Amino acid sequence: MPTKNRITPEEALAYHLEPRPGKYDIVASTAMTSQRDLSLAYSPGVAVPVEAIAKNPELAYDYTVKGNMVAVISNGSAILGLGNLGALASKPVMEGKAVLFKRFADVNAIDIELDTEDPEQIINAVKLMGPTFGGINLEDIKAPECFIIEQRLKEMMDIPVFHDDQHGTAVICAAGLINALELSGKKISDCRIVLNGAGAAGIACLELVKAMGAKHDNCIMCDTKGVIYQGRTEGMNQWKSAHAAVTEARTLEDAMMGADVFLGVSAKGAVTEEMVKSMADNPVIFATANPDPEITPEEAHAVRPDAIVATGRSDYPNQVNNVLGFPYLFRGALDIHARAINDEMKIACARALAELAREDVPDEVAMAYGRKLTFGRDYIIPTPFDPRLIHVIPPAVAKAGMDTGVARRPIIDMDGYVQSLRARMDPTASILQGIHARARRAQARMIFAEGDDPRVLRAAVAYQRGGMGQALVVGREADVKEHLETAGLGDAYRELTVVNAANSKHLESYKEYLYARLQRRGVNREEADKLANRDRHVFAALMLVHGHGDGMVTGATRKSAHVLELINKVIDAKPSDGAVGITALLNKGRVVLIGDTLVHEWPDEHDLADIATAGAQVARGLGLEPRVAFCSFSTFGYPVSERATKMHVAPQVLDERDVDFEYEGEMTVDVALNPDQMAQYPFCRLSGPANVLVVPARHSASISVKLMQEMAGATVIGPILTGPAYAVQLCSTSSTVNDILNMAALSACRLGQGK
Repeated sequence: MPTKNRITPEEALAYHLEPRPGKYDIVASTAMTSQRDLSLAYSPGVAVPVEAIAKNPELAYDYTVKGNMVAVISNGSAILGLGNLGALASKPVMEGKAVLFKRFADVNAIDIELDTEDPEQIINAVKLMGPTFGGINLEDIKAPECFIIEQRLKEMMDIPVFHDDQHGTAVICAAGLINALELSGKKISDCRIVLNGAGAAGIACLELVKAMGAKHDNCIMCDTKGVIYQGRTEGMNQWKSAHAAVTEARTLEDAMMGADVFLGVSAKGAVTEEMVKSMADNPVIFATANPDPEITPEEAHAVRPDAIVATGRSDYPNQVNNVLGFPYLFRGALDIHARAINDEMKIACARALAELAREDVPDEVAMAYGRKLTFGRDYIIPTPFDPRLIHVIPPAVAKAGMDTGVARRPIIDMDGYVQSLRARMDPTASILQGIHARARRAQARMIFAEGDDPRVLRAAVAYQRGGMGQALVVGREADVKEHLETAGLGDAYRELTVVNAANSKHLESYKEYLYARLQRRGVNREEADKLANRDRHVFAALMLVHGHGDGMVTGATRKSAHVLELINKVIDAKPSDGAVGITALLNKGRVVLIGDTLVHEWPDEHDLADIATAGAQVARGLGLEPRVAFCSFSTFGYPVSERATKMHVAPQVLDERDVDFEYEGEMTVDVALNPDQMAQYPFCRLSGPANVLVVPARHSASISVKLMQEMAGATVIGPILTGPAYAVQLCSTSSTVNDILNMAALSACRLGQGK
């Protein structure tokens, strides 16, 4: 059985506490710097759109954020699997839902927790907030109140009202079911379908599959008391009664005999192997109970190898994940200023998801998941990090909304709309997700050289518990244990492997190797022994070259130049060895690589060509098609300066090398990154803005990175050390736990390493 990532309470609390409490900020999207800006934003300028909206309410979509704003609303009466813990306790979940809207579909969302269990009070509160939002996402409200609240609000409001616990799961299950039945050679109208779990999600699932063609008489719903049959009175309500079947079956076991499809939104272990055995040929099993399914894929396949199985778990194939649905449903609905999200829009979403799973999967998606994804029994639903979702699903939803008359403002240019959606995709999270997925695939033994630093230890724990591989920590056992206990991770001490000169069985061979390497560089036997014994960076590097680890991460406690000097005593990582440092900057949906940020202090034109090649290699490793710009204070020879000459000549060096990536220069940074500025030079060979910047010297690279980090809040990954034969990555002394973890993942991916 796959290993689930272990998240400790301390880690979860730290994530929600740092760098600021909560999970999102609100930032201005317009200029707010001058008195004129303030006058336009507020008084007196704001009076103009106020009057315009008063005359024509539809203009609120043009002059305010209403058209891209969703309210995530809960009363905390059914929080995840935790039950009724109240409105305030639900806030972390609702904040999480809000950031998922932004991350996956660029929809602004605000969480609102209502401190009441009275449906009438909730209905009234949400109705009164209607003018503020373009849509309402109801969440974690218990049944049957959730049915009453959603239905009444749909009748009263002229914006989409969507209870994701019901319809989100239903849409993704429907998408998977379309493809599972295609592979099984069955029609939904002919299938016998059994659903277990008559709550909000279960009832919505059955309603949607019936809307898609399943026959009422072929569908059996079960709850904790057994089959919901016509005439049953115990534990019934109007929503269950609508799905009561004429059947002799009274238990789930009875219902499963001969069934083609099982849909589970119930509880762990609800389905037995005997039940699966009794199903029809090529059964379809959606066991979506979380965190543990009704039956695991291993258990189902043990008795029915012909079964197609989906779960709610990310560590199994075919994950039913609501994030595939709700962000894109709302994106499409908001973009047509929809009055509602209807069944036709939900079915369009499901069909678009199903069709996407049948298409060839882009390399970057396969790279992120560490395996080739091909339509079949283990891939019937797209993955949540597929970059095509943003420009495939919303157009299908929008078209269905327009065709069914709920659009206030239909989209005229659908091709232009698709292109605008492509531009909304922020690659940052996808790149990091890909790096971590590849690291989990590699299962590298990672050497964390600085085991006396709490940040490094927390990163080592996260690396191992995140399923990336074995964490080897260089440090003294007592120190490591004390630091872990102080960080609230005392139980992790048993999981980590702590290594040092005192407990190493290989110390003598390390000393021999080091002395043989350094004896003609002015280092005698005693000095070599001291380095191997006492310097953790040297000791960690010796572990690596002797194959006692697969990768290494260091640099969090000492300046990178000093650490690199120590590593060079063991590993060839100098400019003459082809070593280059490339730093990735991720900011506002853009990824730009800068080099050299680590190795070359004042590179000449040949070095610059090497840096460009290394940058292109890293770009491709991150799933980007490289476009390299040689940057200077001059553009294509003006102004003339001997300081800019090497930047002018470096592209000519690449001309002679016949490389397979785009490059151009020299040019200023604005020309390299701004397409309007670049358009002034029609002879420029770049097909679009550069994503790899080669700068004149290490000091200019460092200034650029630090400036972007401090002034713009850019996410920094690197410097990524390329060239050496061994997988070594260096952090900065200001690295956070996540930074160190990212560098460890990069080391595991062997990005830019030659061996």
